[in-house]
Amino acid sequence: MIRIGISGWNYRGWRGSFYPPGLPQRRELAHAAEQLDTIEVNGTFYSLQRATSFARWRAEAGEDFVFSVKGPRFVTHMKRLRDVDTPLANFFASGVLLLGPTLGPVLWQLPPTLPFDVALLEDFLSRLPRTCGEAAELASRHDERLSGDRLATVAERPEQRIRHALEVRHESFRGDALLELARRHDVALVTSDAPRRWPVIETLTSDHAYVRLHGDTELYASGYTDVALDRWAVKVRDWHDQVGCVHVYFDNDAKGHAPFDALKLRARLS
Repeated sequence: MIRIGISGWNYRGWRGSFYPPGLPQRRELAHAAEQLDTIEVNGTFYSLQRATSFARWRAEAGEDFVFSVKGPRFVTHMKRLRDVDTPLANFFASGVLLLGPTLGPVLWQLPPTLPFDVALLEDFLSRLPRTCGEAAELASRHDERLSGDRLATVAERPEQRIRHALEVRHESFRGDALLELARRHDVALVTSDAPRRWPVIETLTSDHAYVRLHGDTELYASGYTDVALDRWAVKVRDWHDQVGCVHVYFDNDAKGHAPFDALKLRARLS
């Protein structure tokens, strides 16, 4: 299984190019889902979403689609992985479980100012739910900020697995200690392509691979050349041969390259 998609879908600059002129904004997700088979939800990084939103996204995209969901920055950037039981409960209670079979990996993006701390990371990874049933049990411990249409704590399929991916951005994460920790907790380390910004890790540590392509030469802005896409196609195919499951997301959205690069890479791998 190889899924190629985009990070987010609601971008004004894509209207009139990827989104046809005159397409209502409420139809943008459905249009993207007709072209691609996965999207990385990044709104969850900035704030808790309404449970009704997750249910609507699933209905608009269809049951063959997959949403990867980005964990909240409140956990990773503000709490910096410490004292996160309640924030984790709130996140999984906010509607994530309503994605049902369309729920893909959960992405945890660490800030570039957070250095490697093996004990801290070990503690955090051990708290992550590995099935929807575990996530529902965790969600039941949410606080009073969630109620009504902001709350969903029932797992449609309790046995459904939840995969996790970790994107690190501090140089101190390089080394075998991180690889061993990720393998022990069955977490994929994100291969993050960002020009000369963060560590690029291409070692597989789980039975799935997770790739984020932030721009070939300019962060978030530049597109990928045919040569670059050919190179990534070889890598993705090789990772698929090794673990059988790869998710790739283009995050070079600033100038509208992401959806078109995703389609080009998908064509190379079809």
